[in-house]
Amino acid sequence: MLTHILLDLDGTLVDSAPGILGSLRRAVDEAGLDVPDSALGTHLLGPPLYRSLPPILGDEGAATVLPIYRRIYGDEDGCLDCTPYPGIEELLRALHDAGVTMALATSKAEPPAHKIIAHHGWTDLFTEIVGDTRAAERPTKAAVVGEALRRLGHPGGASAPVMVGDRLHDVEGSAEHGLRCLGAGWGYAEPGELEAAGAATVYASADELRAALLD
Repeated sequence: MLTHILLDLDGTLVDSAPGILGSLRRAVDEAGLDVPDSALGTHLLGPPLYRSLPPILGDEGAATVLPIYRRIYGDEDGCLDCTPYPGIEELLRALHDAGVTMALATSKAEPPAHKIIAHHGWTDLFTEIVGDTRAAERPTKAAVVGEALRRLGHPGGASAPVMVGDRLHDVEGSAEHGLRCLGAGWGYAEPGELEAAGAATVYASADELRAALLD
């Protein structure tokens, strides 16, 4: 019986690409950098931007852009430009109604994660909302998952959570804590990425995932 579940946010619960990439484009332009749109695509989504931007912008460019991005995305609510994937509302409500303890485990900083969850009316569904800190103290998905487990009281054995995520980082980060990861095949992964990373099963839709978890 499923009792605990960790859920990724970007690419799993919501399509957040418009808010992230739109805010990033504005930040790059405000910084006066010449970066083509092709360099600012969904391949950036998954790990924290402070890890994925330096190879594109250089260390100095990333250091300039990131504070501007955080202002636009977090303080000016660019983060709210996101849409739940089909079936996610039903999935979350069904898990909550079944008594499953849910925790969000995202590489996004916690303040915008809280805003997004509240914006969609999901705050009461989650026992914990866990993300990175403003000081980048949880730079990997494994660190985020570890903090989520700590806040949940380290459930193990038959109560050990499963992770649901859409990128290889979710699979690898949860595996470091001995957790199975179910792949959100509707997210930002490249074809075959989740399978190659070792996802237990990859689901094509939230409806398929709901049926598998609750039947």
